[in-house]
Amino acid sequence: MQFTPELHSAILIKRYKRFLADVQLDDGSIMTIHCANTGAMTGCAQPGSRVWYSTSDNPKRKYPHSWELTETLSSQQIVVNTLRANQLALEAIENGTIKELQGYPQRQSEVKYGQENSRIDLLLSGPDLPNCYVEVKSVTLLDDPSLNHHVGKPSVGQGYFPDAVTLRGQKHLRELTEMAKNGSRAVLLFTVLHSGIEKVSIAHHIDANYSQLLTMAQEAGVEVLCYKAQLSPREIQLVSPIEFVPSQ
Repeated sequence: MQFTPELHSAILIKRYKRFLADVQLDDGSIMTIHCANTGAMTGCAQPGSRVWYSTSDNPKRKYPHSWELTETLSSQQIVVNTLRANQLALEAIENGTIKELQGYPQRQSEVKYGQENSRIDLLLSGPDLPNCYVEVKSVTLLDDPSLNHHVGKPSVGQGYFPDAVTLRGQKHLRELTEMAKNGSRAVLLFTVLHSGIEKVSIAHHIDANYSQLLTMAQEAGVEVLCYKAQLSPREIQLVSPIEFVPSQ
C-alpha cells in the first residue's frame, strides 16, 4: 500500500477526545488532525513524537488530515490508523504473501454473519471449499515494563493484543468459535503494525476474558496467524509471518 499523495509530518502535541490530535508543523503552527484509532494507543501517542498524516480531498471533511503513522522517540514506527489493517490483509492475500489463505477465488469484506449481529472483516470462498471467515486485528502494543506484570526482564520485541478490554473483540471470538464448530474455516489474523514487535501474545493481564475466549476458540479449531508489516512514510505492506506465543 503506497501513500498517494505522500504523507507529511509534524510533532505530536496531544491526542484527545479519542478522535482528535493537535500537532505542530515545521513552521510552528498548530493543526488538528483526525485520529481513526479508538483504542488506548499505549506507547503510540507520546507527546513529542513525530507523526505522519495523510490529506483527503473530500471538501465535506471537517478535519481533512488523518493520522497514519507514529515515529516514536526511540525511532520505532507504528501504524495508528486501524482502518489500514483490513486493507493490508486483503492486499497480502491477493499478492500471495499470506500463504495460509490462498486458493479462494472470491473475497468479500464486511459481510454480516453469526448470531450476535457481527460483520466479518473478510469472507473467503470458492467452489467445493468451506467458507473461510477471517477476523483482522492490528497489534501495536509493545511490551512495557511499567505495566508491572512481568517476572524478571521483559521479553525483547514482545507484542500484545489487546491494548484495552475489548468487548467487541470478545464477541468476535465467540462468533469465530461458532463458525469453526459448524464446519467453516475460522481465522484470527493479527496484523503486526509496530516495527519493534517480533512476536505476539494475548494480553491476559489486560483482558483475561479475551485470553480465555481465544483458548476456547483455538480448541474449537480457530486458527491464529500473525503477519508483520514493513513500514515507511511512503509505503506499508505485510511481508512475513512471525511467532504467536500462546498464553500460559
